Amino acid sequence: MEHRIIGPGPYRATKLWNETIELFRDKMPLRKHRSHFKSYERCFTASEAVDWLHDLLRHSQNFGPEVTRKQTVQLLKKFLKNHVIEDIKGRWGQEDFEDNRHLYRFPPSSPLKPYPKRSPYQASVIKFPDWTDQPPGTTQENIPVRPIIMNSESWYKRHSIAIGEVPACRLVYRKQLTEANVEEIWKSMTLSHLQKILELDSLEEVLDTKLVNSKFIIHNVYSVSKQGVVILTDKSKELPHWVLSAMKCLANWPTCSDLKQPMYSGFEKDVFKTIADYYGHLKEPLLTFQLFDVFVSVLGLLQKEKIAIEAFQICCLLLPPENRRKLQLLIRMMAKICLNKEMPPLCDGLGTRTLMVQTFSRCILCSEEEVDLDELLAARLVTFLMDNHQEILQAPSSLQSAIEDRVAHLRRVQIKYPGADTDATLSAPPFCRQISPEEFEYQRVCGSQEPLAALLEEIIMDTKLSVKDKKKKLKQFQKSYPEVYQERFPTPESEALVFPEKLKPKPQLLMWALKKPFQPFQRTRSFRM
Repeated sequence: MEHRIIGPGPYRATKLWNETIELFRDKMPLRKHRSHFKSYERCFTASEAVDWLHDLLRHSQNFGPEVTRKQTVQLLKKFLKNHVIEDIKGRWGQEDFEDNRHLYRFPPSSPLKPYPKRSPYQASVIKFPDWTDQPPGTTQENIPVRPIIMNSESWYKRHSIAIGEVPACRLVYRKQLTEANVEEIWKSMTLSHLQKILELDSLEEVLDTKLVNSKFIIHNVYSVSKQGVVILTDKSKELPHWVLSAMKCLANWPTCSDLKQPMYSGFEKDVFKTIADYYGHLKEPLLTFQLFDVFVSVLGLLQKEKIAIEAFQICCLLLPPENRRKLQLLIRMMAKICLNKEMPPLCDGLGTRTLMVQTFSRCILCSEEEVDLDELLAARLVTFLMDNHQEILQAPSSLQSAIEDRVAHLRRVQIKYPGADTDATLSAPPFCRQISPEEFEYQRVCGSQEPLAALLEEIIMDTKLSVKDKKKKLKQFQKSYPEVYQERFPTPESEALVFPEKLKPKPQLLMWALKKPFQPFQRTRSFRM
């Protein structure tokens, strides 16, 4: 009796609804019951249904142990309304479900919800400026060129000057990036990274990308206080002063100093009710209606905590700045209240953590159209937010660095060689992983030595070069890169192997030597006086 894990993707709420109904109908124990002197086969009481379904939800990784009995009763009310169950007399829809001994049964058929059909969103194509156009009034004099990372081919082109080859090149001028260009880069790379984390072929089914405002993303990254809270330029969208004072009071209980009213027994409960009333009357949840599906999709990653945190970081960047600020202040207050052992009980019969989740989950996440698992999904998300709010409510540093590097790259002046594809340098930089200093030093050395060693081998193996030209180039290479040359030719003998000596022709016999007949050698005895 357990849920299968529903991962990230479109229609996750509908999938969870259908999955829960299937498990409930297949596994719920049915037996004979008596009511008003009559016997009914294959039925169950309301309390039995609450017990069984509550246990199922609490042990499901899709919902978690934070699910309360009250939330289970609310879900069974929706089951009755949607004719997943009916009372023993066949009534449903208008009937009310309560946690009692009333008898219920399954109807002959329980249709599952079909997946909604949406018209596919047309992804907007980001058009970058034509970098090959030279700005008016620009000359090629005194143009700074920053060093760039090059592959072996690029190394060959740059360092070919050391061996007597200087290919023709020209500067590629870049237009000045406009504010609109930078905003589109931020939007494109942010959504691309989110899509990669969710492992989706497209974000179209979980997010209307046309409604994503790039100005919100940039503001949420850069316009923040030292504590990481968003700073609003429009002060009319700030929290009312009395709400902010009440939140500070409970967050810093009992050392709050911003409140001027006298304290009395039950004062903290009234202050909490004031905050709950304000957030409960918001016209739209803090995570907005349009982002409901993408946040529900991210909930499918909670088994991979680090990935889920990064996905939530990116999703929260898409919020309007005023929503992000209200969310930051609210979640921080909730977390501090839950950790404060000196805080008196704010509600009789409910723990502080459960009270926080039940009170504020609907004002943080809900759907514009009624979704049957809204309460359970919102409770799951708020619980995760409270436990990881310090990381989630700050900008992801890896994404910020990647976008800033991308913008800086597009603003540079580049050098173009004949046959080189300039546009290839405009590809988005990959997301990097951190390496150790030893690995970095190894890559630095190999990244410069290996292309030069390959270049040296090309000179050695070039059969089109004459011996004279080859010796000349090798001498120039040795002068420019003695370490690489020494490693390839450690001894004079190894260098001599590149130029094998030609066989000397045999000396011709002299004509006069052939005219005399061959006379054998005669040994004579010498006489000494």
